[in-house]
This record gives sequence, structure tokens and C-alpha cells, in this order.
Amino acid sequence: MRFEYFSGSELMVMLVGSANLLAEHQAEIDALNVFPVPDGDTGTNMYLTLLAGVKKARESHAGTAGEVAEAVAGGCLLGARGNSGVILSQILQGFAGAMQGREKVFIQDVAAAFRAGADAAYRAVTNPVEGTMLTVSRRIAEGFEESCRKNYDLLRATLHTYKLAQQSLAATPDMLPVLKQAGVVDAGGRGLVVIIEGILYALKMAATRRELKLFDLAASQQKEFVARQPGVSAIIQFTYCTELIVRGRGLPLEKMREELSPYGDCLMVVGGGDTVKVHIHSNHPGLVLECCLKYGVLHSVHINNMEEQHQDMKQQPVQERPLGVVSVGLGEGIINIMESLGVDVVVAGGQTMNPSAEDILKAVQKVPAQKVLVLPNNKNVVLTARQAADMAEKEVRVVPTVSIPQGLAAMMAFNPYGDIDVIAAKMMDNAREIKYGEVTRAVRETTIDGRAVTVGDYIGLLEDKIFSGGADFFNVVEELLAGMIDEETGLVTLYYGDGLSWNTVHELTERMKNKFTGPDIEIHYGGQPHYQLIISVE
Repeated sequence: MRFEYFSGSELMVMLVGSANLLAEHQAEIDALNVFPVPDGDTGTNMYLTLLAGVKKARESHAGTAGEVAEAVAGGCLLGARGNSGVILSQILQGFAGAMQGREKVFIQDVAAAFRAGADAAYRAVTNPVEGTMLTVSRRIAEGFEESCRKNYDLLRATLHTYKLAQQSLAATPDMLPVLKQAGVVDAGGRGLVVIIEGILYALKMAATRRELKLFDLAASQQKEFVARQPGVSAIIQFTYCTELIVRGRGLPLEKMREELSPYGDCLMVVGGGDTVKVHIHSNHPGLVLECCLKYGVLHSVHINNMEEQHQDMKQQPVQERPLGVVSVGLGEGIINIMESLGVDVVVAGGQTMNPSAEDILKAVQKVPAQKVLVLPNNKNVVLTARQAADMAEKEVRVVPTVSIPQGLAAMMAFNPYGDIDVIAAKMMDNAREIKYGEVTRAVRETTIDGRAVTVGDYIGLLEDKIFSGGADFFNVVEELLAGMIDEETGLVTLYYGDGLSWNTVHELTERMKNKFTGPDIEIHYGGQPHYQLIISVE
């Protein structure tokens, strides 16, 4: 008997089948990570994205196939997490557009829907790369189109397409050398294959009785992370947040940093030539001003009592400003630093747990400004931030920072009273001046760029490449810093994670200061999980 069409309720069963199967394969897909670092999250992102869509469809009580597809697509747009989740949401958005108004869906409609979905996915990415989930999405569309020409029914067409999608996935390492070197297939492509497999399984088995149990189980499998305990603030050692601009001739940045550093922490001296911006937390703001006066004329001086700000924050009505900032960050110390630099709302997330478009959208709505800048601070959050910006009622610009150090550097160029596009450009220019690195531990054995990596080893990442590795933490850090520091380096900042003891931090600081005598070396508590160090070099 031929299976010629499906209804809205049957489409719902298929999508739940896919969500269930993604939940079961979530950890496996997460592990398909090119770098052996503990932040593979493609499976989690795709699952949570599809889960948000299925939940939305259930809540909306959609009836026809077109209504179910529209509700799922809308839920996925808001629930999209990471690049893979955003691409999946765009596939489903194109899919829903092709199904609009359909009560029943035939094979021709399915082929048109998957073609629209694949085209939407390619449009969502600025520089589409073959050998990724984009390639698999296109092959899925081609599979259903071939099935139309061969007059297959829906079940046979889905089986045919599933086989082609598997072949396409198996070929991804031949298209992307980095996948072949790491010995993995593309994680996002694997997620799409699982989704088609889930649809096929639902069509074959019609397992509606087990869907609720599995769905609820899947919903409890989200990764957990701790950003900051609500209601608990860090101990404020320095009371006054002091910011100012110094204008003079040939301002000596390194000398100014050296003279100002004894007065407090969170010191940043950036700029060059005739204009320098200074930021420091200090108990003696007067001494800070006197020190800066030796070098030039002071402008835009702001001194804020952070203890009073903390006490008054919940009592005082928030006054709207022309321009506000949302930033993504993870770790108590990182969040505190972001807020001290002027970020209005920090979205807890980043590596190991990408926030959804809805998380970012809600943060934008909380900002007391009608124009908002968003700092993703992670390459896997940039697309999500842009998707949230497109859905926002406010005027939003994404400053595409890809690391925490870039985000902090960008904030040094923030001006709440400037033109949003001009300020966004200046912030990104500042971000590009920073070299950034990370130190973590390998979660699997692999070979990257000819370097063998063993499980448990420390690895040093210089931006997007593994630069150092080994069993000795201090040696790995030293080798990484040697590759980041040059004769122009003025400041090295180390943000240490929640897994490092103070004794290790102290020993690291002393070793690095003895080894690298040129630049200033500062160390701050970041509190980020999984990454022992986040490093900024400017």
C-alpha cells in the first residue's frame, strides 16, 4: 500500500520522532568535534532547537500540516542555539514557507519544502562551506526531488533520501581536510541524518504511545552550567570605578600602565598617539587622576562608587539611555568585569552552552535603551545573535566578537551617546587589535596540524588553532604565550577558571613574569568552566 500524503497530526509524529532520536544521539553528535576540547555542543544545540519548535507546535494546537510546520519553524527561530541550531531553524523556516496553506502534504510538496529549506540555510551563512550540514541539507532536497521523478511514495522516498544523506555525510571528510585529519564527519550533517532517520522511524513504526515518555525524558537532558548564583555578588575590594580620557602628545601606554597598576585592579589603558582611555577600579581615584595629569589633559572623567551602585541597583528606577549593550559571557568573574565596563545585561553562556536566540532577545528587551549592541563573544553564537537582532523590535547591531577578550576590548570603545553604527565599527576595530588564547584539557585522542594530542593533556589554543600541548600545565601556557607575545606587546591578561587553585595561579603568575619581562602581566578571576585560562594579549 502506497503512502501518498500526510496530515498535520502525522507531521507532528514525525517531528517528535526526530526530536526523540536527536535526544538519544545528542552526546554522540557532541563528540564529533574537530578540536578535542570539552565544548562540543552541536548535538545539544540541534536537539534543543528542534525541541523548542515541537513544544511551540504542541502549545499552539496547530491542525493542518502547514500550521504545524509554521509553528515548529517559529519555535525553532526563537529556540535556535549555536550555528547548527540557527541553520536548522532556517531550514525549517524555508520548509514551512513551502508548506504554507497545505492541509495535506504530498511528495511534490515535501521536495519543494526541503529545497526551500536548503536554499534558506545557504542564504543564512555568509560564506557557505561544502562538507558541512549545508551539503547534507542540499543532498536531502535532491533525494526527495529524485524520488518525485521516480514516482516513489513518501515512505520509499524518505528511505531513498536517508541513504543519500548518509552517503553525503560519509563524504564530508573528503570535502573538508580538517574533518579527515580529526577523523570525524561533520557534526551538523550527522544531526540532519538523525532527523531524517527519526522521520523514517516514525513513518515505519507510528510509535505515538512512546512519544510522550521519550519527549519528557529528552527535555530533562539539557546541559547544566553555573554562571553566578543569584543574589550573590563578588567581594568589592576597590570601591571606585574610574574612567577617563587623556589627551596629549606621544602618550606612553606602557609607562602609564606601570604607574597606574599599584592603584587598583581591572586596569585597562588603551588607545595610542594623542588619545588614551583609562579604566581602573581603585580606592584612590584622586591619585589616579594626578598620575594621568602628568601626561596630558583629562576629559570625560567618570568616578562611580561601585558599593553604592550595588546597593541601589534594585531600588533606583533605571533611566533609559540612547545606546545599551548585551554581552554573552560565562563565569562569575567574567560577568563582573563585563558589568563593570558598562554592559547592561550579560547573557550567561558561551563555550559549552550556547544561549538561544530567545535568551538574547529577552536580554535586548531588558536593556534600558531603544538601540542595543550585542557582543556574542563566541564564533558559535554570532549567527544566533544576528537571528535575535532580526526579530527584535528595537534597533540592534551585532558586533561580531568571537572571544571573551575581544568582547572586553570592544567595550573599551563603547560610547552610549554615539551613533550606533559608528560605535559598533569602533568597538570591532578595538576587538581586532587583541590576540586571544585559551588553555583547556583534551577530551579525546587526535592529531591536529601534525600534533598528536592525548586524552587529559593540556592544550593551548591560539585563536582557532592548537598551538601547544602536553602534560605540564606551565609548559603549555609558556609555549602558548611565546607564540602570542612579540616586541609590540604591552599587556598580557590572564583570566583563570574555576578549576585552578590559588597556589597554581600564584606560581603561574611568577613564572610568566620571570619568563616574559617585556609586557605587563595581569591576572584576574574569570570563573569560567572547562577552560583553565582565557588569555588576552594587546
